[in-house]
Amino acid sequence: MQHATFPRWTWTSAGTLLGLSLIGVPNAQADFIADSKGNLEARNFYFNRDFRQHGARDKAEEWAQGFLLRMESGYTAGTVGFGLDALGMAGFKLDSGGGTAGTNLLPADLSGGSQDRYGELGLTAKARLSKSTLKLGTLQIKDPAVSSNDTRLLPGTFKGGLLNVQEIDRLKLTAGQLTQINFVDSTDYQDMTANRIGGSSDRFQFAGADYQFLPNLTAQYRYSQLQDIYQQNYLGFVHTLDLGPGQSFKSDVRYSRSTEDGSFRELDNQAFGALFTYSLAGHALGLGYQRMSGDDPFPYIGRSDPYLVNFVQIGDFANIDERSWQARYDYNFAAIGVPGLTFMTRYITGDNVQRSAPGEGKEWERNTDIAYVVQDGRLKGLGLKWRNATVRSNFGNNLDENRLIVSYTVALW
Repeated sequence: MQHATFPRWTWTSAGTLLGLSLIGVPNAQADFIADSKGNLEARNFYFNRDFRQHGARDKAEEWAQGFLLRMESGYTAGTVGFGLDALGMAGFKLDSGGGTAGTNLLPADLSGGSQDRYGELGLTAKARLSKSTLKLGTLQIKDPAVSSNDTRLLPGTFKGGLLNVQEIDRLKLTAGQLTQINFVDSTDYQDMTANRIGGSSDRFQFAGADYQFLPNLTAQYRYSQLQDIYQQNYLGFVHTLDLGPGQSFKSDVRYSRSTEDGSFRELDNQAFGALFTYSLAGHALGLGYQRMSGDDPFPYIGRSDPYLVNFVQIGDFANIDERSWQARYDYNFAAIGVPGLTFMTRYITGDNVQRSAPGEGKEWERNTDIAYVVQDGRLKGLGLKWRNATVRSNFGNNLDENRLIVSYTVALW
């Protein structure tokens, strides 16, 4: 099958851009330093997952402490400005009882347990021209085509390049190429695979546009390609209707078409999703629907986050022919004078899943999040979050899960 081709960026491009960023007159260096910022985040993470189906292991349970140092430079002066960002990460095991490893908080060791500590440093060279930016090196991405996972102790990252162009009013153009992925529980970059599909590739490319038709209506299009495995076209619309003081109705509609790329294997998937949310004061009630069609599940880069309305704490509800519905409720306690305290609960149920055993595959998941961020005083910015999930399925794991996360970020300059 024919497909679009993109220029191939190499890792040495980041080094070249970094060298250019350090060349310039004193005024250029002043902007590079004066506009820089840095912060240190401490993230304490307890994870417990109980397996409830017959014959499964008892549980996965670990406790760990992570540190994330983020540093962003400004840009040198001139028509084209250059800069450098750095991401330093370190994780430390606090507790991992006998036989309870495997939470993805920490890298595995050779004995079947978890390593005591791990860390890494990622550098990103960047350039800016007018309202457009180019980044090369270590990337954390949130995009309809691909999103980094940040649901454990330390975030996952990619190696590659990302271009954002915003020279035309209301239009944002995006393009990128990724060459490797680093999982949330690893320090080693590796080639990318497709979730539930398999294969291996060292090139993922994507391009597209976001256009704001109206202040409350945005359309998105993306073309993406995991070389020799799959290609995907995505179209989405987000609209927010103002219903008066304190009221709104938000519509989030997404559609993607995925086919094979190269000769790895035939692939056919269509994914439709819609989430509608009514908000009133501190309340928000959402109803969603997601449908998979075709001969295959929804393909996306393994260990990344798929851009699906029913991708939740554990499941993605993206199996072959699966239909799923979501009901969600959020409350922001700032509405009654308690800023920083939020609550969320949702229920997702899926059916019509093709499975190897006779009969229809069914599953459901329930999530609850309670979070509080201290608003003032000496502990301002301290975040506390409890995440609870329950999953039941007649073709997968039955799980009860709890995550307790304490985070605190300090601005360094």
